[in-house]
Amino acid sequence: QVQLRESGGGLVQAGGCLRLSCAASGPTFSRYAMGWFRQFPGKEREFVAAIMGSSGNTVYADAVKGRFTISRDYAKTTVFLQMNSLKPEDTAVYTCAAARSGWLPQGKSQYDAWGQGTQVTVSS
Repeated sequence: QVQLRESGGGLVQAGGCLRLSCAASGPTFSRYAMGWFRQFPGKEREFVAAIMGSSGNTVYADAVKGRFTISRDYAKTTVFLQMNSLKPEDTAVYTCAAARSGWLPQGKSQYDAWGQGTQVTVSS
């Protein structure tokens, strides 16, 4: 149903910032919880952040809390991930996802649609 397209990945120095965008297509954007995941080489995807469709409530993984901010623009049907104070260990492929139900979903199985992923590389 919902299609996701990511952009904004790239190379940044440690301590720098980067903003990822995920454009969603479809008429039910506001009904979906939106999340960001990341995957390190050789590892499974892990939860980063999520935002509810109606309330706007957010939740973050401990590793990014205080540094990353998730937000959404309902008019443009786009979700963002603002990443500040980036560290080399943040280097990963970042993927956005949409969940039809669940309160602040953090599990991969709770999401119904996924983007293609965008590479974020943080240099020392």
